[in-house]
Amino acid sequence: LASPRCRGAAAVGGRLRDEAPGDGSAARHVAQQIPEEILGNAELREAALALPPNYNFEIPKTVWRIRQAGARKGEGVLMLAECCPSHRFTDAEAVVMGDVTYGACCVDDYTARALGADFLVHYGHSCLIPIDSTQGLKMLYVFVDIKIDASHFLETIRFNFAAGTSLALVSTIQFVSTLQAVSQELRSQYKVCVPQCKPLSPGEILGCTSPRLAQDTDAIVYLGDGRFHLESIMIANPGIPAYRYDPYSKVFSQEHYSHERMHRAQQDAILTASSARCWGLILGTLGRQGSPSILQHLESRLRALGRPYVRVLLSEIFPSKLKLFPEVDVWVQVACPRLSIDWGEAFSKPLLTPYEAAVALQDIEWQQPYPMDFYASQSLGPWTSVGRGPCMTPTQSRWDTHRCPVLQDPSTESFCSGTLPVPLATLTHLGLTLRVSPWQ
Repeated sequence: LASPRCRGAAAVGGRLRDEAPGDGSAARHVAQQIPEEILGNAELREAALALPPNYNFEIPKTVWRIRQAGARKGEGVLMLAECCPSHRFTDAEAVVMGDVTYGACCVDDYTARALGADFLVHYGHSCLIPIDSTQGLKMLYVFVDIKIDASHFLETIRFNFAAGTSLALVSTIQFVSTLQAVSQELRSQYKVCVPQCKPLSPGEILGCTSPRLAQDTDAIVYLGDGRFHLESIMIANPGIPAYRYDPYSKVFSQEHYSHERMHRAQQDAILTASSARCWGLILGTLGRQGSPSILQHLESRLRALGRPYVRVLLSEIFPSKLKLFPEVDVWVQVACPRLSIDWGEAFSKPLLTPYEAAVALQDIEWQQPYPMDFYASQSLGPWTSVGRGPCMTPTQSRWDTHRCPVLQDPSTESFCSGTLPVPLATLTHLGLTLRVSPWQ
């Protein structure tokens, strides 16, 4: 099972794909299908008492689905894996995947298949990667709905905002059901909006994907701990004040973000990249972070402009690794946009997002505000995971799947190619299995 190293970086799943948060009918329908021998199993209930009482791990449904799948191997949450009773009540062998998991994009179905797993349970994240995309492996997403003191949250909002205030309520998937309930309570006094950035659930935001709000919105109220996801909607809506309610400490605070500093740093990196000779393209291999279609689009643009480039596959991107490529003048990472935004200045060469690369290559002008639409259904263009730009076909791309099997299965040998020959000795220092083959 994949598991989170920290809250917000869940590794094992959620609801069935046809279930939606707050959809009581769907939840009841699934509950009615679970056999009574599982729902009423006293030993199972006793074992589940070891888990936090306000965290809904949907143990009966997990046991039922594992039995249905005839699974031999399963998954769990690192910190709670030994407490998770699923493997005691099925014939399945449970495997806990300890690889780092930062978010919903890190669903590691490729590794699970390489381990011979039949069934993968991903806790703590929404269904960002559709279950019909994990070919040959059955998936179950468990959102891990967390119950909090909703009455204190309600009273905090009423105490801090005057009646009639226009509020946008957002959160992460663990608190979305509470957010929906609170929004209904507040509608009689406030202008409440629970925005949706599809394919995310209403009210849900990610660190790389958040909606643009109406300009008459008076405040953003984020329910959750930490700032990572909140910063996403702050970047997308710089003119709207943002507040955070921490459900654990019950602290309500106004949050700020240095928009000018961020814009200046990213624009400086783009300016440097615009005159760069050799480009490095990084395809992230951590779970499903990397997007081959974005990589193909970038390659197509660089070839059209006659820019030499080198392609590298990395699970995690560190400055020390990229320093092993002194010939590369600028990097574009197709993994997590926030890596460039939050940590770009830690790298000796510019580290761009695909959107920033599009600006540097003059495919699009610098956008104001900065777009946070990496997984949004309605995104700017082909430099996002589901962009509206023209899809690349195999005949349009020079990606050779015979020489580059990673496209078909990233658990196989990695591949690095480009118009710039790079010494194999340099690449092997990365600790990866890489082959070098410059384009002819």
